[in-house]
Amino acid sequence: MKIGILGSGVVGQVLATAFLKEGNAVMLASRNTTKDAIVKWQKDNSGGQIGSYNNAAKFADIIILATGGAVVEEVIKSAGIENFSGKTVIDVTNPIAAEPPVNGVLKYFTTPNESLMEKLQVLLPQAHLVKAFNSVGNAFMYKPDFDGIKPSMFICGNDDEAKKTVTNILISFGWEVEDMGKVEAARAIEPLCMLWCIPGLRNNQWSHAFKLLKK
Repeated sequence: MKIGILGSGVVGQVLATAFLKEGNAVMLASRNTTKDAIVKWQKDNSGGQIGSYNNAAKFADIIILATGGAVVEEVIKSAGIENFSGKTVIDVTNPIAAEPPVNGVLKYFTTPNESLMEKLQVLLPQAHLVKAFNSVGNAFMYKPDFDGIKPSMFICGNDDEAKKTVTNILISFGWEVEDMGKVEAARAIEPLCMLWCIPGLRNNQWSHAFKLLKK
């Protein structure tokens, strides 16, 4: 597959490297393709490409939104909304506000009855968004090792075929997948980032993931 990753921070780089390891063609996109971090990533990852948001969105069969939640709409518009049409889009974003956490709890710029993913699906009506990778730290996104126990990745989205594609990706990345239904489920999935971050922000404990137990 051709994977276009919009966002060249640590999350974008980790996912870009993971998709390369799984044998995909990858283009990592940034506003500034000459910045040291992205140049180093390309040097360290043979075969990896770098490009603009627009180039990566055109190139990709699957687009990954790996930017900060506050800027993702701007990035999408820069990439060209028409370049998302008919494509599976993995939404990794969280609506984290530009305010400090309170007792370890992040602040969001959304409300309990809306999600950032829903806003993005309205912005991209012809794209097939799937929420994933937003509820764990970048160190565990690929091949998470919890003593043989596979953690759960919660996903949602309106298109069943797109969710099948993302489910297969997640399984190859070492995850157990829990499909929570349509886009509205992002109202519950996005706040998992808040919960995941509390032990880290309070106690500097970042080595954990979620597991859904079923009987």
